[in-house]
Amino acid sequence: MTTEHISDAELAAQPAAYWTGMAYEALIAFTRAQQAELGFTQPQYWLLRNLSKNDISPDGHGMTIPELHQAMSSYIRPEDDLKAESEVLLERGWLTLDTEGRLWITEAGDEARVGFKQHAPAIRDRIHHGIDDADYVTTLRVLQQMMRNTGSTLA
Repeated sequence: MTTEHISDAELAAQPAAYWTGMAYEALIAFTRAQQAELGFTQPQYWLLRNLSKNDISPDGHGMTIPELHQAMSSYIRPEDDLKAESEVLLERGWLTLDTEGRLWITEAGDEARVGFKQHAPAIRDRIHHGIDDADYVTTLRVLQQMMRNTGSTLA
C-alpha cells in the first residue's frame, strides 16, 4: 500500500498496527542489509554486545546459548540462529567456548564490537534522513500513548 495519493483524512483512518508492522519490517531489513554489506549480522553484533562488560553485560561473564536467547528475548527474531551465529564468531576468534558451554568474548571480539558500533550513526542517519528530530519525537510519543491506551506497561 502506498500513501503518495492518500489524503490526510484517509491516512488518519489507516490501522496503526499495520503501519507499525510494515515500518518494523522495513527498518529491520534495511539495518540488516547495511550490516551485511559491512560484513556482520545483527545477531552477531547482539552476541558481542551481550557478552561484553563494556556494553550490555554487567560483568562480562560468559553465557550459554539459552541464556543469550533469554537475554535477547525482547528483540531477537524467530529466524535468528544464535548457535550458528556464535559459530561464525568462534571461527573468527571473537568468542571462545568453555567446557560448560558458555561463550566468552575475546579482546578481538570486543574490538570488533566497537568497530561495528561505529557504523550505527550512519545507519541511523540514513533512516532518519528528511525527518526533523521534533517530528520523530512526536511520532514516538504518539506510539507510546497508543501503547498505554491499549494497556501496555512497556511505554
